[in-house]
Amino acid sequence: MKKYRLGIVGATGLVGREFIKVIEEYKLDLYLKLFASKKSEGKKLIFNNEEIEVKSLNANSFDDLDFVLFSAGSKISRIYAPLAAKNSIVIDNSSYFRMNPSCALIVPEINFEDYKKFSKIIANPNCSTIQCVMVLKPLDDEFDLKKVVYSTYQSVSGGGQKLVSDFSRCRNGLNPNILPYDLTKNLIPEIDEPSIVNYTKEEIKMIQETRKILNKPDLLVSSTCVRVPIIRTHAVTLYCEFKKEVDIDKVYEILSNTIGIKVLDDLDNHIYPLGEKALGNDLVYVGRIRKTFGNKNGLLLYVVSDNLRKGASSNAVQILKRIIEDKEKNK
Repeated sequence: MKKYRLGIVGATGLVGREFIKVIEEYKLDLYLKLFASKKSEGKKLIFNNEEIEVKSLNANSFDDLDFVLFSAGSKISRIYAPLAAKNSIVIDNSSYFRMNPSCALIVPEINFEDYKKFSKIIANPNCSTIQCVMVLKPLDDEFDLKKVVYSTYQSVSGGGQKLVSDFSRCRNGLNPNILPYDLTKNLIPEIDEPSIVNYTKEEIKMIQETRKILNKPDLLVSSTCVRVPIIRTHAVTLYCEFKKEVDIDKVYEILSNTIGIKVLDDLDNHIYPLGEKALGNDLVYVGRIRKTFGNKNGLLLYVVSDNLRKGASSNAVQILKRIIEDKEKNK
């Protein structure tokens, strides 16, 4: 098997470091090149017990690479991802290419084959979107999804290292520099910048990405995204309506037999998804599964996942792994 050459852009960030960790766990035999901003140049990160020096990014960084993972923000991806895509397959964790009609937006358990149909830039979806569509897709296949309303509870790490550092400032009694209010004392219903009709950009991302991944452009989707004072793992409440009547026993059967999903649902014994359970693994946990009152086609669920794993790094590495396996199979 060929030893592929992989570049990681944003290697010193939260997701970049998690990329390296997941690649090690998945035992992918890769040659790594690590890139970050000039202020991180010369830092050394450990991969498979070896030190790799971080280089600053330039237009020639990608000349000898087969794949590049990006997690350095939309501005960097906008400039450098097209350059990398001249010679490499790019998997981009920013939001910049997600709704580009020429780019695939992939959750590998749902629509992996889309990578063959589009450009060499593959977009990694929003962290909260990924965990939700993992649950919605098998239910859509059975009951035909008509409408979904999201209420998210998103952790500090979803805002990157700068927000984690700002949260630490507030814990030490200082005023916040990034958020408008002290997150240690509040839940803040504002993630990303304001967008259209009193929605934030984060909320619009979830709406648009859900439709694209599920290939349901007319799906009714609404979202309210809230930042909460925990460091890691996201939770989402889903209100769903389907075109067919919901059979709750069938829901349990479907979700219990879906790869990547773990059902935890026994309210009498206080068993339901928790961030502590999701931390550090790639599963999407679902619980509090119940039908809605007065609507035989309605369903409520509570979904929890590690936003830095399945919500970002692991999803991207899973795409990478599947592409490598596909290439080797078709040699």
